[in-house]
Amino acid sequence: MSERVEASSLRSSRADVWDLKEITFGTGERRRKVKIITQNFNGPCSFIAICNILILRGDIQIQPYERTSVSYEFLSQLVGEYLLLSCTDPDIDISAALSVMPTTTKGLDLNPQFTAVDSFRPGEGGGELQLFSKAGIRLLHGWVVDPESPAASVLSRVSDYDSAVTLIADADHITKGKLLHSDVFDDSNVPGPSRSDTLPSNTAGPSSLAAGASSQSSTEPSNQFQFEPRSPSEAYSEQDRQKIESALVAQGFLDSTQSQLTYYGLFQLATAVEPGSLVALFRNSHLSVLHKPEGEDSALYTLVTDNVFLHESSVVWERLEDVDGGWSTFVDCDFVKSSPVGGDFAGQTAEAAARAYEVAAGVGDPADHELARRLQAEEDARARQLYLQRERQRAERQRSQANPIGDGESRKTKKAKDKCIIM
Repeated sequence: MSERVEASSLRSSRADVWDLKEITFGTGERRRKVKIITQNFNGPCSFIAICNILILRGDIQIQPYERTSVSYEFLSQLVGEYLLLSCTDPDIDISAALSVMPTTTKGLDLNPQFTAVDSFRPGEGGGELQLFSKAGIRLLHGWVVDPESPAASVLSRVSDYDSAVTLIADADHITKGKLLHSDVFDDSNVPGPSRSDTLPSNTAGPSSLAAGASSQSSTEPSNQFQFEPRSPSEAYSEQDRQKIESALVAQGFLDSTQSQLTYYGLFQLATAVEPGSLVALFRNSHLSVLHKPEGEDSALYTLVTDNVFLHESSVVWERLEDVDGGWSTFVDCDFVKSSPVGGDFAGQTAEAAARAYEVAAGVGDPADHELARRLQAEEDARARQLYLQRERQRAERQRSQANPIGDGESRKTKKAKDKCIIM
């Protein structure tokens, strides 16, 4: 037991300190060596991404240059000073941006809208978006529906992620829990649109892991599927039927874009990012640094900050080429395909390369990593179910307060509202 406690304490203390990695960045006279922050364990990717953008832009400097690691306290002071000094207008209140900084160690609650790569719905207080705005950092995402797809009309009304899962939760309550676990129109005595008609044949169910987007052809974006209900359902009112049908469309879109990136969104990102610029990319509940080099190379690259590549000087960027990372390639500071000293992991996804590197370096046993991955997936599923149950109970209480005279029947409710919290 004491060994476990000691190992846990060591892991916790190491997680609070982040190693620095030297890379070369820039072109021409602006080309220079800088040290970026790497992420270990489950470090706060949102705060690390913000700091790395400021470092690459030259807005903050880590001194002395010889230091090999930094702490949150050190970096938060640098970022706080930068925000205060860069705000020259005394009428501008940056308190919202400063107040949200401590929460970056636990995650930021971001709510992307499905209609544009630069659209996020502000949360309570709007501090998260204010932090990026005051730091002069563009916040983008690629979770955008193709306006020509059959789902576009529904998703344009739903607009954002939080509203989509709220709609799904309400529809699931109406169907008494059938929406997320079975075909709501499966009853042979109840005519209506079958779920097989509303969702594509290769769309994964709510409990499936990321397979929807990767299983689709590059010529058929993951957010396109057919929705042609046969006839109105006699089991529900017209308003409830429309809500259920819209919820099925929203659920199908979420299931088929579990990487939180569509091909249409990827094309939009390529247009939105200016050559030479650095932006923050929200994807897969993660925040990373996105960059488009100046010159003939018009590709998009994300900064590799995984700590397992700390001593791999040739692994600096990862090319963003598809929605699920299956064709991603690691490149060096000159955007040339990398040749890691510890083994050639170029062409693999960052997650796969990180596991391979850890195994090759003797950091852990492959079976342990697989067990940890499976346990984490199970924990995520349990957390999701608990959240849904809690939200269902909250929705039921609100309905009871609005209509105190009920039928006395105890009804079960369910809500699928997963917050987009990046860690």
